[in-house]
Amino acid sequence: QVQLVESGGGLVQAGGSLRLLCTVSGNTFSNNAMGWYRQAPGKQREVVAGIGSQGTTYYTHSVKGRFTISRDNAKNTLYLQMNSLQPDDTAVYYCNSARFMSTITRGYFDSWGQGTQVTVSS
Repeated sequence: QVQLVESGGGLVQAGGSLRLLCTVSGNTFSNNAMGWYRQAPGKQREVVAGIGSQGTTYYTHSVKGRFTISRDNAKNTLYLQMNSLQPDDTAVYYCNSARFMSTITRGYFDSWGQGTQVTVSS
């Protein structure tokens, strides 16, 4: 089984930045695709960004140019650098892992970590 631990969230003003971290254990991290997801109150969970085992990236339109997904295979860690944050970015952010990028972008998983709260004030 895979364990996922998200961290790095917090409260920031609009225009500010945060860096989220996801530590992964129990799988072959370097050979998997990884993704970030978010869920705001009353809304469906949505994919934010994904990164493949060879470094191919995907971003949902609303964050493109503001967020950067990256990975450090030696540390089994996934990152999401979030710049120019806006109130609409407020949500609980989750990470997940899959063999293929298509699974990451689809976003259907049997289990999730605890998530990390990001709150952006106006």
